[in-house]
Amino acid sequence: MGSETDSDAPRDVSRRNLFRQVGAAGAVAAISGAPLVQGTDAVAQPHVMPAAPPQLEALETLTAAEADTLEAIVARLIPSDDNGPSAVEARAAHYIDRALTGPLRGSRDAYAAGLAAIDVYAQSSKGAAFAKLAPRDQDAVLTDMEKNVATGFAPNAATFFNLVRTHTIQGTFCDPYYGGNANFVGWDLIGYPGLRMAVGEDEQRLKAPQPIRKSAYDDAMFTLKGSQKGGDHGHRP
Repeated sequence: MGSETDSDAPRDVSRRNLFRQVGAAGAVAAISGAPLVQGTDAVAQPHVMPAAPPQLEALETLTAAEADTLEAIVARLIPSDDNGPSAVEARAAHYIDRALTGPLRGSRDAYAAGLAAIDVYAQSSKGAAFAKLAPRDQDAVLTDMEKNVATGFAPNAATFFNLVRTHTIQGTFCDPYYGGNANFVGWDLIGYPGLRMAVGEDEQRLKAPQPIRKSAYDDAMFTLKGSQKGGDHGHRP
């Protein structure tokens, strides 16, 4: 997997431009559903932890070929670099695969068509399927999609590019309950300190609160509701 440090790589899909477009603090607040700590500089200094190797696990929706292509795409949308791990380590593709059986099920056909189209376009323009291209050529294909010059997509390439980028952001920075942000690498990347149901006076005096690394759904109120129903409070295996 390449990184944006390659001096001659296209920059349109780099981590830098991604964060410039969405705003790192706003992205994690909106996607995780958790409020930013008030009165602090919580996102001033990222606390980046080493990423664990990505786990291999059974697919829920995508075919093996679709998953390989999607993994290659998310790796270039948020690549690994000196600032931290990539969307691959965050398991963004796993988040998308899982969500396509649930809240994103309406996008399943778009993914089937779009992932097939990107391989056809990569083959015709660069001579190989997308996952087999060098990082520079993968970036070139994604840039063509973002600029809407790539052909063979319905309704167009930019629509599919924006769909996958949005879901990659969600999978990288979401609450881990939803299958992404593995080991909280997304939150560590932007210095998000984690969910706080309340902020004490001591924490309000700190410039950067100590991170709380747990899912919002691990809170006692969710556990209590799950135990009352005799269930597992919504967690999936």
